Amino acid sequence: MDNLERVELCYPQFLNRSCSGLKRPRSEAVLLYTLFFSITVSTVVLNLLVIISISYFRQLQTPTNMLLLSMATSDFLVGLLVMPVEAMRFIEPCWLLGDVMCALCYIVGFTLTSASVGNMVLISIDRYVAICYPLQYPTKITRSRIEVSVSLCWACSLLYNGLILKDHLRQPDRYHSCYGECLMVISYISGTIDLVFTFIVPCSVIVILYMRVFVEAILQARAMQSHVAAVTVGAIRVTAKKSEKKAARTLGIIIFMFLMTFCPYYYPSLAGQDLSNNASSWAIVSWMVYLNSCLNPLVYAFFYPWFRKSISLIFPTQKQQRIRSLAGIKSRENHYS
Repeated sequence: MDNLERVELCYPQFLNRSCSGLKRPRSEAVLLYTLFFSITVSTVVLNLLVIISISYFRQLQTPTNMLLLSMATSDFLVGLLVMPVEAMRFIEPCWLLGDVMCALCYIVGFTLTSASVGNMVLISIDRYVAICYPLQYPTKITRSRIEVSVSLCWACSLLYNGLILKDHLRQPDRYHSCYGECLMVISYISGTIDLVFTFIVPCSVIVILYMRVFVEAILQARAMQSHVAAVTVGAIRVTAKKSEKKAARTLGIIIFMFLMTFCPYYYPSLAGQDLSNNASSWAIVSWMVYLNSCLNPLVYAFFYPWFRKSISLIFPTQKQQRIRSLAGIKSRENHYS
């Protein structure tokens, strides 16, 4: 009887065409909203910190950091625009934003996710050139080239996902069986194309380039060992081993995070099935992809010392504020003395 009471029409004025939504128990809805809210806020705040840090300090606006800024922007917009809507779609029994908004939400979400992946590829190319061709890096990787690459990444993401979901734009309600439903279906052919260009190709590029970077870092460390005096060999060897371990750990985290968050999403394409948000597993696989936007700033930015230092300068602790105040008082005393 309790379950029957939670069944209601999404649009009571359209009795023959209205979907019947099953409301979740209040405690379950509150728990889910709390979970999704925590992930959303973490994604927005972490990426916003990266954006503020790079935008605030001019000396941090290097070509590499401009790529980090672009990726943080795409991940920030995922948390700000996509996650709240997707959480509401999953928890609430009815979709109340209309058919056009249903299609636009998925195009925006797919575009931002693709742009984030594209920025990851650009970052791996940047690191490859910096480590393997350090002398040519300043001439090969310039600010203007980075800006062009980022612009092309965003434009291609929008065009590519617009083509993948063009049928949804032309006829937003083509898969809807009733009012109050937001159904998205990607055919096996489109899903296979998306699998190749958004997962297999980027993953292959990232793995190959970072493996090349890792091997080159080891070779450079060993070359340094062979050109130092016998007294400092031991210290250099310890430093080299630490560098190798750090490079290996960072590489492993990057590859593991990418595979962990994207593999479940592309399983239907690998299995030869259509991709639909009506599947029971959609909430898990889609939020795994969105979780990548929350993890990116942790992996790509928090590993950099400049990020932690910039955050401490922008948001100083009470101890740092006291030190600055004392320094200001002493400087005024010296000025008047």
